[in-house]
Amino acid sequence: MSAPQPVIVTDEPATGSGSGGPRAESPAPAALPARAKRRGRRVPLLLIVPTLALLVVALGYPVCWQLATSFKHFGMLQQFGQPPEWVGLDNYKAIVTDPDLWAVVARSIAFCLVSALTTVAIGGGLALLMQAVGRVTRIILQLALLLAWAMPVVASMTVWVWLVDWRRGLLNWLLVRLGVDAEGHNWLAEPLSFFVVAAVIVVWMSVPFVALSIYAGLTQVSTEVLEAAQIDGAGGWQRLRYIIVPLIAPVLSIVLLLQLIWDLRVFTQIKILQDAGGVANETDLLGTFVYRLGTGAGDFGTASAVSVFMLALTVALSWYYVRSIMKEES
Repeated sequence: MSAPQPVIVTDEPATGSGSGGPRAESPAPAALPARAKRRGRRVPLLLIVPTLALLVVALGYPVCWQLATSFKHFGMLQQFGQPPEWVGLDNYKAIVTDPDLWAVVARSIAFCLVSALTTVAIGGGLALLMQAVGRVTRIILQLALLLAWAMPVVASMTVWVWLVDWRRGLLNWLLVRLGVDAEGHNWLAEPLSFFVVAAVIVVWMSVPFVALSIYAGLTQVSTEVLEAAQIDGAGGWQRLRYIIVPLIAPVLSIVLLLQLIWDLRVFTQIKILQDAGGVANETDLLGTFVYRLGTGAGDFGTASAVSVFMLALTVALSWYYVRSIMKEES
């Protein structure tokens, strides 16, 4: 009788179909992270494809049509069905040498900067106020801002035109009651007072969005950090300047960038005020200037060239903020 053979126990699990089957080799440790990293890069790209496709469909065709139209001449014959004449860069040469365009550009940039900075300043103050008051007062203030923001532009402009009307407006009536000689004064006849009224209206319509956006950023500021700064002796202005503003700087950059873009292409408010008594030639901004060239004079080629110039100007003014936001993201 032979001696029993010893049983050898190993820690390696059997992986084959039988006792003698080969073991499957596991992938290299570095292969899994590399594969996961490649998959992680593809997922964001796949997620933004629908948005990019929608932007190309919604914006690509109008922009391409406008660019092509800017190289053509539209006159009286084109209103009777004749095809427009290809003129190349003649429309751009005409607008560059047009002094009226540069006067409109200067007015538009000044109006844009003043309105945007004023809107962000007032909106930031209202956001700080909402953070300081109680819950009931804050809800009432937020509802008031939402109602002002949700009001249609034409409906609100009807009220504003009545307020500044030179015959039966509330502004003149109130000034007369206060002892100011404003009987029959037309606030829209002079360019300076016209743009003051327009800026007030634009700021009033834009403040709710800015205030609510900045308030949302303020809610993310840690109260522990502010309490620690207060214990260290920092006053209210120091906490605002050195702690709150740097922490909500991305929100401020976004809302300021959006306001610059919106205020540069403002149209409805200016056009309605012009129809209510303003002098169009002296109060045109880029939006109304393009409208007057295209719809008013039928010169769609020159109007398209000004629109392309307006797009380039918008990119130039907002490029600094876009670059700052990209640096913060990176």
